[in-house]
Amino acid sequence: MKAVVLAGGYATRLWPITEHRPKMFLPVGENTVIDEIFEDLEADDRVDEVFVSTNERFADTFAEYLADSPFEKPTLSVEETVEEDEKFGVVGALEQLVDREDVDDDLIVVAGDNMISFDLADFTDFFEDKGTPTLAAYDVGDRERAKSYGLVQLDGDEVIDFQEKPDDPQSTLVSIACYAFPAETLPKLTTYLDDDNNPDEPGWFLQWLQQRGAVHAYTFDGAWFDIGTADSYLDAVEYALDGGTLVADDATVEGSNLGDVVHVMSGATVTDSTLERAVVFEDATITDSEVRNSVIDTGATLEGVDLSGALIGSYTSITEGDDF
Repeated sequence: MKAVVLAGGYATRLWPITEHRPKMFLPVGENTVIDEIFEDLEADDRVDEVFVSTNERFADTFAEYLADSPFEKPTLSVEETVEEDEKFGVVGALEQLVDREDVDDDLIVVAGDNMISFDLADFTDFFEDKGTPTLAAYDVGDRERAKSYGLVQLDGDEVIDFQEKPDDPQSTLVSIACYAFPAETLPKLTTYLDDDNNPDEPGWFLQWLQQRGAVHAYTFDGAWFDIGTADSYLDAVEYALDGGTLVADDATVEGSNLGDVVHVMSGATVTDSTLERAVVFEDATITDSEVRNSVIDTGATLEGVDLSGALIGSYTSITEGDDF
């Protein structure tokens, strides 16, 4: 069995934090999201190779990361894009990877920005038991939130209908970016694309497959975070920290109030400030400031400011009276 970790997005909604950093490398507590996925796949003896599908812009970053990582299975597979508007769509990129890497085994596909509370081995057990195309599904419990996702209707654990980002959701059970495909379905990627079907999201391909045969859904409780916005990233950090704080041993915090969900990383300095629901990257400096619901990147300097809902880029300097 092979696996693909999708890591080709440009995460423009998280710029400037992700302008030069894949969002899969954003820390969530002591780990990163993509490391959680790698750990599951590394431990599963059924998976003998893991392809990390990324774009040309981040290829060198991923190559360096994998070279220094403890994981043996992941290898880099690069799509030939450097900008968002050049992307083939996830289905298109997946079809190219299957052809490029000559994949002819069962295939697990998971988005590298998916933070999930289940072990991927449990998902694979379910897939092997069913022997059909399989997706993971999660009940977001809110119809307004459900409008942003692809919804599935089930009969038992078999998918009987899809709704893609509906205005009037019929359920709150959403398909997350975790899929499994039997080897015999992989050539159908080309058939699907040749018929001018939607190349963007795998959910459309699963819907197409469901119209031609059985598709099953692995449902799970617990937690799921799609790290695509600042709010969803901070939600994932909150889950990882269990609502608490994490301060690196070599960070400096003096005369400050750290509220709920605060991560202060190595070399950062926080003085006479109040932080709540904030991530402060390495070597940033915050003085006489209030920071809430914000992400402060590496080496940034804040002095005498009141920030809420901000994404502050690396080595940016903001002081009292600045317009931003």
